[in-house]
Amino acid sequence: MKQVLIVDDAATVRMYHRKLLQEAGYGVDEAINGIEAIEKALSKQYDLLVVDVNMPKMNGYAFLREIRSKADLYQAPAIMVSTEAEEKDRQAAFLAGANFYLVKPTKPGELLDSARLLTGGAI
Repeated sequence: MKQVLIVDDAATVRMYHRKLLQEAGYGVDEAINGIEAIEKALSKQYDLLVVDVNMPKMNGYAFLREIRSKADLYQAPAIMVSTEAEEKDRQAAFLAGANFYLVKPTKPGELLDSARLLTGGAI
């Protein structure tokens, strides 16, 4: 079973993403900010990261830059999700290390198609 780490400070968003991903066959863990996510990501190997941009303590950009700096340890692909819909936000996500950028509220098909593409399916 492919493992996903959802990183978002909003409980409702985490619950929504968890439900979609679990129903598609993924195992899911959660973190409420970038600091907690780093701790989890360095203690368990994930197949995919689903990361919010705006979070307290450490935002999604800083989290991805930090986790990408540990490339010898960590190569999981990342989907960044945000309410920010401008091109500069998308570019910042890609520069930080995101593989996909989705605007909230994410449509179920968009999230699942992106997850399947990046993980090779939920097997």
